[in-house]
Amino acid sequence: MRISATLYLTDGTIGPARLGRELEERGFDGLYVPEHTHIPVPRETVYPGGELPPECARMLSPFVALAQAAAVTERLTLGTNIALVAQHDPIDLAKQVATLDHLSGGRVTFGVGYGWNREEAEDHGVPWPRRRAVVRDRLALMRALWSDRPTAYEGEFGSVRSSEVHPKPSLPPRKRLGKAPLYGPRTLIGGAAGPGLFAEYADGWMPIGGSGLREALPVLRTAWADAGREADDLYVALTGVTPEPGKLAHYAELGVDEVIVQLPAAGEDEVRRALDGMGRYVTPGKDVTSRKRT
Repeated sequence: MRISATLYLTDGTIGPARLGRELEERGFDGLYVPEHTHIPVPRETVYPGGELPPECARMLSPFVALAQAAAVTERLTLGTNIALVAQHDPIDLAKQVATLDHLSGGRVTFGVGYGWNREEAEDHGVPWPRRRAVVRDRLALMRALWSDRPTAYEGEFGSVRSSEVHPKPSLPPRKRLGKAPLYGPRTLIGGAAGPGLFAEYADGWMPIGGSGLREALPVLRTAWADAGREADDLYVALTGVTPEPGKLAHYAELGVDEVIVQLPAAGEDEVRRALDGMGRYVTPGKDVTSRKRT
């Protein structure tokens, strides 16, 4: 089971280049960063975790930050945790993701989600009640651009002509029953979307923590098989985990592929201390490039 890390990268925390080096040197498998473009004030939407962390309003662009980490590492995988797809122009986002994947040598995992902050989404022109449909539509458009030949797409929220577009993500296309192959980097859906959606347009699941996994994973695997997806394509990454030996063993026994531990949104010294405390869970110098279906 892979062990990666996440934190709220901001203009006041450890920088992505330093963090990337620290993680790779210590044997961590990946770095994941979240996304908020802005937090409108006043705010009406209740933060799902209780008190809104002040770092939410100071987050770095995940794609710029991960590009900096990619430039100083060789094996560390790089992911979003999660990217707010509905808040992006999908043609531009497809280019950013594919470029990061190309420049990093195919190390990108694209964690996507629907968002929780209504005011933020509406500033981007997202119709809040339809945000899941927007994400689904924009991902379909992005997959058309990532396909191996010029492919047009006409959707409810956007369209693109048949186009030449490069670079392409490096992960081979994945088979789907009765549908075109799934193109793009490994794409994981965050949150609690229905199991059919994971099988339809993603490569797996990225829930926060491990509550209910024992019940949820068999349902997901059944939906996966029913959709004609290859068993080895299914990827499950738990994020926001505070590591404990018994907890990690439980996740491994359930067949979880990756655990993403939570680091403090802090400066270099505090983050290094946190990493020191997690050293027993990783193996320095190991090859962290192995991934299913690479």
